[in-house]
Amino acid sequence: MSQRKTVFITGAAAGIGRATALSLAKRGYVVGAYDLDEVGLKSLAEEFDGIGATIVTGHLDVTDADEMATRVDEFVEAAGGRLDVMINNAGILIAGRFEEIPVARHHREIDINTKGVVNGLHAAFPHLRSTPNSVVVNMASASAIYGQAELANYSATKFFVRAVTEALDLEWKRYGIRVVAMWPLYVQTAMTTDVKTGTTDSLGIRLTAQDIADDIVKAVDPPLGRRLLHQVHYPVGTQAKVLATGARFSPAWLTRLVNKRLAHS
Repeated sequence: MSQRKTVFITGAAAGIGRATALSLAKRGYVVGAYDLDEVGLKSLAEEFDGIGATIVTGHLDVTDADEMATRVDEFVEAAGGRLDVMINNAGILIAGRFEEIPVARHHREIDINTKGVVNGLHAAFPHLRSTPNSVVVNMASASAIYGQAELANYSATKFFVRAVTEALDLEWKRYGIRVVAMWPLYVQTAMTTDVKTGTTDSLGIRLTAQDIADDIVKAVDPPLGRRLLHQVHYPVGTQAKVLATGARFSPAWLTRLVNKRLAHS
């Protein structure tokens, strides 16, 4: 087995995935960057050449379980037989009133945001199990704190990510695999370019892709305090931390009221 740590990232051509790929490359990781956007992957590979880092890229539709398994296996073989970190980052966000969004678009969001994560987890497991102290990072969202108006389906997919993260962190502990979830609010990426909801008006879109990447790096290799606490969920940014803490300690009626006010519902 190779001595260099490795990471497989879905949705790596742009945004959070791209920023995370570059951040981990600078820490010496061999990076597997996979996406449908092959033009974006090509420019990412060129950027890696510029910093002298090692990258393996490839086409990946996360909703295709067979392709996911093939790409993960190919990467692990190319990277020396180990998988230290699996980052299930690929996702889409569709905003608007639930009944006005065509059901096919709802289904597409579910397929990418939930089935894509399941496919990634399933494909990565045997390699994570054989790599000591491996980690899974799932991209959740602050919308998993309470169901969000105008993001009902998206929010529901992130509740799924929250649940599967918690469950597998318990199940996979016996194999030495840690499973964590990132909880950002809105991030300044192409995914939010045309998004306008009550909560974007109330809270703004303040986080950058690099903000999330920085916190992913900290979650992958946490300081001793977080290791001892075995932190599973990582709210990103002050706003998400305040909302997550408030929801944990406030009664349900108050959490609902706060979310109603933020969404102008």
